[in-house]
Amino acid sequence: MHLLVATAVPVERDAVARAFPAPGAEVSRPGIALHRLPDGWDLLAAGVGPALAAASTAAALTAAALDGTPYDLVVSAGIGGGFLPDAPVGSLVVADAITAADLGAETADGFLPVTDLGFGTVTHHPPAPLVRAVAEATGARPGTVLTGSTVTGTAARAALLRERHPDALAEAMEGFGVAEAAAAHGVPVLELRAVSNPVGPRDRAAWRIGEALTALTDAFGKLAPALTSWNPHERHDR
Repeated sequence: MHLLVATAVPVERDAVARAFPAPGAEVSRPGIALHRLPDGWDLLAAGVGPALAAASTAAALTAAALDGTPYDLVVSAGIGGGFLPDAPVGSLVVADAITAADLGAETADGFLPVTDLGFGTVTHHPPAPLVRAVAEATGARPGTVLTGSTVTGTAARAALLRERHPDALAEAMEGFGVAEAAAAHGVPVLELRAVSNPVGPRDRAAWRIGEALTALTDAFGKLAPALTSWNPHERHDR
């Protein structure tokens, strides 16, 4: 199986790479650099935010397709904020829905997602059998992972997001962009997040980035068998 793992920044990519015994090699493609591991795993530091993540992931997907080696699965991975008490610091979340939290319009009656305006999409659903397999293998909790261009920094914003998205467990900045690129290529997507901080008032002193990166490494050490044993023909099951 040929897999692309897209992280936001190199430190997250390196955390994933530490789960594998072989060091891998750098491979350049137009506009991107891939860290190629054995057994068909490519790691990509795609950049911060949904737009750059989408562009970088699309570049990797296009290059692979032109090479005649298309990817079977794209994984958006990294650290993120967790909604307490369901996703505490150090825990893992696997997305059963990848949702753009701020793609839409503000109105006098409140926020309308772009789908309510009659176009686009705001949610991608990873394959349900794969989500279950990853949850069982890693101990990650399945739930909605929100994507936003702005990290939540207040209790009021956190409460508003939870009201709009009651199944939300985590918040990050890249998953929806990665999912959009994958969908354009007809490739299934997965999102896995290790929680580094609570969603809410911004308090950098309370962030546990090292702990979250360790959790991410541990997760990928357990994840490989679940991914390689997954049947891609089941990818449209919900």
